[in-house]
Amino acid sequence: MSMPFYVAPEQVMKDRADYARKGIARGRSLVALAYDSGILLCAENSQRLRKISEIHDRIAFAGVGKYNEFDQLRIAGVRHADLKGYSYSREDVDARSLANQYAQILGQVFTHEMKPMEVEILVAEVGNEPGADLMFRILYDGTIVDESNGTVLGGEADTISGRLTERWSEGLDLVGALSVARHSLSGPDRVLGATELEVAVLERTSARRAFRRIDDTELDGLVAADPEPPVDPVDEPSLGDPAG
Repeated sequence: MSMPFYVAPEQVMKDRADYARKGIARGRSLVALAYDSGILLCAENSQRLRKISEIHDRIAFAGVGKYNEFDQLRIAGVRHADLKGYSYSREDVDARSLANQYAQILGQVFTHEMKPMEVEILVAEVGNEPGADLMFRILYDGTIVDESNGTVLGGEADTISGRLTERWSEGLDLVGALSVARHSLSGPDRVLGATELEVAVLERTSARRAFRRIDDTELDGLVAADPEPPVDPVDEPSLGDPAG
């Protein structure tokens, strides 16, 4: 009988992590940040498939990576929230417990399954005051990162996060927050229009259901009101112009 090949556990975990990161990096990024009336979620997404959804009354879900995998997690989160809210009270459903559930699922798959899930997800909950807002980023291996003012999911997260940190300031209104998110995602070399974005908010002032998706008409108006001008294209000298 032939002996099976031995692979060190450290190498197995490294290969799985590399595989998951490569799959996530192929997707487009997503930004979430706090503003004066709640939490803004903005994704670069020109498709009809949604990256941002409602989980419960004051809780939103967002995912990047492989769509069918993070949508399965979204459905599981909705079912968990509905069951807990029905069994106990709607107020007992919170982002912290949902993040823990997601972390257990992703950690179990990463450790025991042949292929890890190629996803990175966010669970956000708006509080009654700015200091009570919650944002939990859950990585492909089940690691939970507790974010405060803003976070970035997906490919080029470090670069986009740097731009977000430079632009974000406390007390932004909706127009300003969308401007920060849009220009953080696009960078200095391009401009993202309304048709390339998916935007939703968790509004603190809502009585019960805080999640609201920004429709095309409102999004066009918010982008048009952006106080930051678009990037000017670099002027290329024509053949008849002198070099300079």
